Amino acid sequence: MSGRKAISLWDVSAQEHDYSAPMPNDVKVDVAIVGGGFTGLSTALHCAEKGLSVHVLEAEHIGFGGSGRNVGLVNPAVWVPPKQVSDMLGPEYGPAFIKKFGNGPNYVFSLIEKHQIQCEVTKTGTIHAAHAPKGFRDLQNRHAEWQRLGEPVDLLNRKDISRLIGSEHFYGGLVDHRAGTINPMGYCRGLARAARGAGAEISTGVRAKKLRRDGAVWKVETNQGTVTATSVILGTNAYTDDLWPGLSRIFTPIHYFQMATKPMGPDADHILPGKQGVWDTGQIMFSVRRDAHDRMVIGSMGKIIGNKNRGLSCRWARKQIAKIFPTLGPVEFDEAWHGKIAMTPDHLPRIYELDTNLYTPIGYNGRGITTGTIFGESMAGLLTGMNSKDLPLPITDLKTVPSAPFVSRIYQSAFTANQLLKSL
Repeated sequence: MSGRKAISLWDVSAQEHDYSAPMPNDVKVDVAIVGGGFTGLSTALHCAEKGLSVHVLEAEHIGFGGSGRNVGLVNPAVWVPPKQVSDMLGPEYGPAFIKKFGNGPNYVFSLIEKHQIQCEVTKTGTIHAAHAPKGFRDLQNRHAEWQRLGEPVDLLNRKDISRLIGSEHFYGGLVDHRAGTINPMGYCRGLARAARGAGAEISTGVRAKKLRRDGAVWKVETNQGTVTATSVILGTNAYTDDLWPGLSRIFTPIHYFQMATKPMGPDADHILPGKQGVWDTGQIMFSVRRDAHDRMVIGSMGKIIGNKNRGLSCRWARKQIAKIFPTLGPVEFDEAWHGKIAMTPDHLPRIYELDTNLYTPIGYNGRGITTGTIFGESMAGLLTGMNSKDLPLPITDLKTVPSAPFVSRIYQSAFTANQLLKSL
């Protein structure tokens, strides 16, 4: 980490080595990629494997954005239930999207295996836990849809889910056996290593400041020189800035914070013994998981208020752990952090063609690991002759959400109030 400040627990604990390199003067390539997270690095890997020359520009360091601050749940599909996805996308794209994204974790795991990425991978599933009887009814409906599609998803009652989680707090849960957990920064750095091994170039500390057409090519002007490319992929998702007009206004940014305890020891062996990750059905979502070193990582929507030792978020975390796992006793924390999520109005991601040979997949709604990986493969296919009709989603026109900044502030106020209420 070269003495820089860690952005998350994963930044500190990832086994894959960090990577940094300046840009070597001006560069000319087939594909310029802005953003060194899941999307940019997956795109770089898949493009390089297809024989394209690639250069990734990362303004900070690998995984600096949402990729290195992720919860680390490798979940299939999207927030929206399958039938609703099918209704929104129609018969041409709906079934294919559901199948592609349902298989998302398997594809992530296949890349981890292929490139021997060290990222604390588990394949024991994830648990969507019912926070109330109403939440369990919603899970029953989701279960019926997945059963209709023949997917390995089980609905467990309160007693059985309590055994899996180690808590009687929840009213039941949906166990998705396709899913699992990873150290997301480890995965991100592993993608970078694999992309470089395939021939991609990656430069860090290089901020793209201007993007313009110059005849048949694009010029990406940076603080360290200019990249000339036939095609450009913007892989910045929730960390999108004003490089392309209006792009940062197509989603509502919300924050998600996490706190990681110190390693808990044998007194916590009953908590998530299978190491599944958990998130709940509450309107203000809650998550909990264990890492490879037996830390509990607990989180919810909003920003960190305070730090790992004191402040509102610390009080919230201690209160939630005491309520959900009352036999555990007092805990201390190793790390506290938050990141940003790009929420779209319909909770589906987007693929935009902003101009000729300028694309961006964006709006991941908290499913960055699988979505970024899948879209990286898709972008590489598109740039090497794949028909756009074979993309997971149709390419759509850019449409801003004028209320996004206001709604984001409203959400943040609600999330802070939730922390306050639940810390009392």
